[in-house]
Amino acid sequence: MKTSKPLLTLRMLFPAAASFIVLLLGEWIARGSLTADTFISFIFPHFGAYLLAWLLLFLVWELLDWVLRIPPLATLGMAVLGCAPCAVNFYTMQLRGEPFLPWDLMQVSEAAGVASAAGLKLQTSMVVSIVLVLVLTVASFFIYRGRLRQRWLPRLAGTGASAAALCLLVFGVYLQPAVTQVLGITPDAWMQDRYYRYYGVLTGFMTNLTNLEIDKPEGYSEQAVDDILDNAAESEKFSTGPMYAGSYAATTPKEEQAKQPTIIYVMDESYWDVSELEQYGITFDTDVSQNLHALQQTSAYGRAYSPSFGGGTCDVEFEALTGYSVSFLPSGSKPYQQHVTKPMFALPNYLKLKGYQTAAVHCFWAKYWSRDKAYPNLGFSDFISLEDMHGVTKVRKHYWTSGLVTDDSMADQIIQQYEKMSTSSDKPIFLHAVTMQNHTNYNRDNYPDDERVHVVSHPVGLKSSTVGALEDFATGIRDADAMLGKLTAYFSQVDEPVILVFWGDHYNPIDSNYDVYTTTGYASGSSTDPRLHQTTLLMWSNYSQQQVDFGTIAAYDISPVMMELFGLEQPLYFQFLNRQLRVASRSCTRGTTMNLDGTTTQQPTEFQQRWTNEHWMLQYDLMFGKGYALNRMGVAGLSGMNTGK
Repeated sequence: MKTSKPLLTLRMLFPAAASFIVLLLGEWIARGSLTADTFISFIFPHFGAYLLAWLLLFLVWELLDWVLRIPPLATLGMAVLGCAPCAVNFYTMQLRGEPFLPWDLMQVSEAAGVASAAGLKLQTSMVVSIVLVLVLTVASFFIYRGRLRQRWLPRLAGTGASAAALCLLVFGVYLQPAVTQVLGITPDAWMQDRYYRYYGVLTGFMTNLTNLEIDKPEGYSEQAVDDILDNAAESEKFSTGPMYAGSYAATTPKEEQAKQPTIIYVMDESYWDVSELEQYGITFDTDVSQNLHALQQTSAYGRAYSPSFGGGTCDVEFEALTGYSVSFLPSGSKPYQQHVTKPMFALPNYLKLKGYQTAAVHCFWAKYWSRDKAYPNLGFSDFISLEDMHGVTKVRKHYWTSGLVTDDSMADQIIQQYEKMSTSSDKPIFLHAVTMQNHTNYNRDNYPDDERVHVVSHPVGLKSSTVGALEDFATGIRDADAMLGKLTAYFSQVDEPVILVFWGDHYNPIDSNYDVYTTTGYASGSSTDPRLHQTTLLMWSNYSQQQVDFGTIAAYDISPVMMELFGLEQPLYFQFLNRQLRVASRSCTRGTTMNLDGTTTQQPTEFQQRWTNEHWMLQYDLMFGKGYALNRMGVAGLSGMNTGK
């Protein structure tokens, strides 16, 4: 029976139309809404990215149809490929503020557990999409019913052609940054969330596949590593003076210095001193940073240059604990999920080899950012997560329906863990904590009116919702400041020497955009603005009253600088980082170099670039290479690490 022309035309058009519909359904699922503004602001300006995604789905349908010759299965398979990643993307955005990335596939079971614990619900867009996909699947059955069976030779040719076209799209376009940039797809190392909003889930995911490969530095060898470490060791002997003239280490005779103090790290979620806005026309009804300002008079303080904005907490944490820079890793990759997969050199591992007991405390799920896998490899013997906490207070339930553990409760958890460790052993303690109370998103309804910090005055032009979001954020800063006061009050009374390092991981947009920063003049409306990467950093101790303003340092320099300030024995790698900080730059992060005078540039000098290259050489050796530096640093005893010898 001869096929009618209308039916033949319909069969020809169906794969393209079905792929287009699935593409739109996927974006609806991922975004939660699909409005005219979505097309105007995102899809139309980046049409090439969505054309690639449509072509990917179309070729998948064609390949499945040639292989199976069952159009409903081809339709269903293509729809699953188009919609499932978008649904995962929606949920990962809800859970961690980051989109669905290729390396998430390495922890599917963990993600499922986190999603279950978080009580994620099926969205309207997902229900409608399921119905429409079923309609398309059934329609394909009737449209192609009675289609003549294809002989094996044309079928083989069609399969080969479809597979070749699909491979060309993936390997010749998606995995070729030079090609995708011609199509207007610009890499965005700062915010993968924004990258996916611009270019869509499928194109965002596929182009991120290029970030899975790590190339070794040019000239990497044992001799090159030894030369760098030799220079670092020699330079320490000929330093012209202490880095920080007024520090404890510089003013206390070496034989009188505390050798193995208790070290407490507290990385506070989204923390920066919001009272700085009072210089830009915003006033609050309370002093939100009272304890911080008092402690700055008798402590070392400055700013940490964060590699993140609006998310990526684990990047900052990784830098602070290791001295490694995420700028050397593929853009958008997450070190805990991809790279901290075996024991490696890090501050906790180093301190453990020096006789310390180590523990970490985080008031969210253990599997968040794969901390349950990464922490042991960094050297933490114990990990207390939300699953282990009882009787904690939670707030901000307007956005986070189950609430977030308060910083006050986290102070109690830190103190309890310290007391447990000090009671069980005489060994010195390294305790690292990460808070959650002030996590984005911000809305005035997260706190009752009588508990919330209020904005008394502000520049003209700030929306009511933005002012409310700022009040939510400022309330979290006030509570973080109270936590800081509670911890320092407690540890000032203990007998042994204690160092407390307290800093914020990153800035966030407050409300839906940058209005708080641009309207006040605090910063520009760009996430790459260096002002929006310098969070508040304090290093306090109960045995030193010296005030030191050390300015801005990279997050990867937090541990080396802490050891320098308090005269602690530094591994040779940290000596290198301190030397770099002394002579080359304050930070080289995500393409921005902060010079020694505090100015920033996108073009480092040849001298600065040399130090950056050497930093990457050492980091590569310790993370991915032969580990030539381990014996030199006296940490070759780390289980599971190669020494290269």
